[in-house]
Amino acid sequence: QAQQAKFLSDVENELEELAVTIAQAKKMVELIKGVAAKERERVKKLFAEASEVLAAFQKEVVGFIEDGERSMLGEAEADLRWKEDRRAKLAQCKQNLENVPSTDTIYFLQEFQALKVAMEEKLSPSPSFQNELNFTKCTQAVGAVKDALSAACKSQRGRLQGKGVDGLSFQDMEEGLCPPSPSARGSPLSSLYRWGMPADSVAPAIAFIIDLDSDTADKFIQLFGTKGAKRVLCPIPYPESPTRFVNCEQVLGVNLMNRGNYYWEVELIDGWVSIGVIAEDFDPQESYNRGRLGRNEKSCCLQWNGQNYVAWFGGFESVIQQPFFHTIGVFMEYSEKALTFYGVKDSKMTCLKQLKVSNFAKGQFDPFQNKINHQFASLFLCKLKPAFFLESVDAHLQIGPLKKDCVSVLKRR
Repeated sequence: QAQQAKFLSDVENELEELAVTIAQAKKMVELIKGVAAKERERVKKLFAEASEVLAAFQKEVVGFIEDGERSMLGEAEADLRWKEDRRAKLAQCKQNLENVPSTDTIYFLQEFQALKVAMEEKLSPSPSFQNELNFTKCTQAVGAVKDALSAACKSQRGRLQGKGVDGLSFQDMEEGLCPPSPSARGSPLSSLYRWGMPADSVAPAIAFIIDLDSDTADKFIQLFGTKGAKRVLCPIPYPESPTRFVNCEQVLGVNLMNRGNYYWEVELIDGWVSIGVIAEDFDPQESYNRGRLGRNEKSCCLQWNGQNYVAWFGGFESVIQQPFFHTIGVFMEYSEKALTFYGVKDSKMTCLKQLKVSNFAKGQFDPFQNKINHQFASLFLCKLKPAFFLESVDAHLQIGPLKKDCVSVLKRR
C-alpha cells in the first residue's frame, strides 16, 4: 500500500507538472501567434515605406535626367540648326559663283564677295554642356544605392538566420555585477514590452523550456518525469543507447541550441551539482576525467561543490566567492559567444560568472580566462545541449520555469 500511495503521489506530481508546462506551452503558442501577426504588419508597413522611398528617389533621378536632357538637347539642337544653315548658305553661294558666266566679270566679283563674307562669318560657339558631369552620374548614384541595398539585405538576412544575429536578450540583471550585452537594448524582448504583451506572457518569450533526455542519463541517475533528476546508489536498467553516459553521472536536455539566445533556471535541491552546456557530438563514453562537464573543450559548467561555486572550462577552474543560491539562471548568448550564470533570489538576479572572451587588465593574468580567450569561442561553432552533472550521491536537481519574481525583474529591466 505504501508503494501504491507513493506511485500515485508520483503520478499526481507528474500531472501537476504537466499542467504547468502545458499552460506555459499554450501561452508560448499564443504569444508566438500574437507577436508574429504584429511583426508581419510592421514588416509590411516598413516594406511599403521603403517602396515609397525608392519610388520617390526613382522619380527624382528620372526628373534629373529629363531636366539635363532638355537643357543639353536645346543647346545641341540650336548648334545643329546653325551648322546646317551655314552649310546650306555656303553651298548656295558656291553654286551661285559657279553659275556666273565667265564673261560677266562684275557679276562674278559680286558673287565671290558674297561667298567670302559667308566664309568669314563668326563661328557659333561649341555647346558647353555644363550639366554633363552630373547628368552622367545618375547610373553611378543608382548603382551605389542598389549595392548598398543589396549589402544591407544580405546583412539583415544573415542576422535573421542567426549569423551574428542578436536574438532574445535582456538588460544586465544586476547592476555592476555583470557587463551588459550590446544586444540587450532594442531586443525582441523590449519589443514585446512595447507591443503591450501581458506580464505573464513575458516569461515564455525568453524561457528555454528544457526536457531531460532519458536516452542520455547515466544508469545511476533517476529521472522524475522530464524535469527532475537525482543520483542514486542502485543502477537503473535503462535500455541501451549510443547517447547514454557510461562513466559520468550526467544527463542532457533533448533541446538543441545553435543560434539566438536562451535562458533557463535550475533548482539545486540537494548535493553537489554542475549545470552547463555540452557539444551535441561529444562522446558519452569518454573517461571520467575527460567526460565530466567543464573538464574538456567541448563543455563548460557552473559547479556547486558544497562550499562555493566554481566555473569550469577545458579543465581550468575559477572559484566564485558568492553565497549559495537554490536557483541558478543560465543565459546563453550565441551572438555574443557568452554564457552567464546567475543566482536568483528575492526578485534579484546576481551574476555569478560570465564566460566570454575578454582582455586582461594591465599587470594581471588569469589562467582560466586565458583558456576562455583561446578556446571558448570555438564552442559556439557546435550545436549545444543543456547538460547536468550530479556529482554526489543523492544530488538532486529540478528544472523549473521562470519564477514570478524573476519575471518581475525582467519586466523592470
